[in-house]
Amino acid sequence: MDFGKPPSLWNYQMIKAIIVDDEPLAHQVILHHLESYSDIKVVSQHFSAKDALYQLAKSTIDVVFLDINMPELSGLELIQSFANPPQIIIVSAYEEYALAGYELNVTDYLLKPVSAQRLQQAINKVRERISQTPKSKTITLKVDREKRKLSLDTIEYIEAYGNYVKVHQEDQTILATTTLKQILEQLLGSFTQIHKSYIVNNSRVIAVTNEHVELDTGDKIKIGKSFKEHSKVLL
Repeated sequence: MDFGKPPSLWNYQMIKAIIVDDEPLAHQVILHHLESYSDIKVVSQHFSAKDALYQLAKSTIDVVFLDINMPELSGLELIQSFANPPQIIIVSAYEEYALAGYELNVTDYLLKPVSAQRLQQAINKVRERISQTPKSKTITLKVDREKRKLSLDTIEYIEAYGNYVKVHQEDQTILATTTLKQILEQLLGSFTQIHKSYIVNNSRVIAVTNEHVELDTGDKIKIGKSFKEHSKVLL
């Protein structure tokens, strides 16, 4: 059965996902099922929760397929470490963690082995939550000791600049008191970090190569080595 086309009651958007599980077979099962979904893009796979922390810190992820029992850092501990967690679908062989998972507001709790039908129900819950999330079209930043509201549509890209960021807009560049990590958390998936020093507006991207991202303004922004795979989902 093909689940690739999202139901019409949801606005179509690409959903960025990661898989976090210390069992390779669990990755294979989820990837196999997700082949049927045209709106799910697996950005990366991780075999430990600690490894996943880096990916989650540098980019905006919509949903995490997460195991519970893992060495060093458990799935539940990973969830508890988030200030603003993405949607979580727990994939576990153990029922006893279900209550703890739901207390942490996970989207769904799947028992291994995961069936295609059960995964479909979980994906529909993810889509529904996304459709119900209000999309902010502005961002408020501290500029020259005052708070200023900027329209997201006018922002081309954002550049790290010491303890500040440079916000490059269509007609000006603003210096704001914040960090790339802090600002990315506010952007709700509409911007993507492609370099340790750059975040780009997804809607302004017209071309992606191995070396840079080209914006509709003609600007070419360099892609960092550790961000190359993640940058491929921009188009």
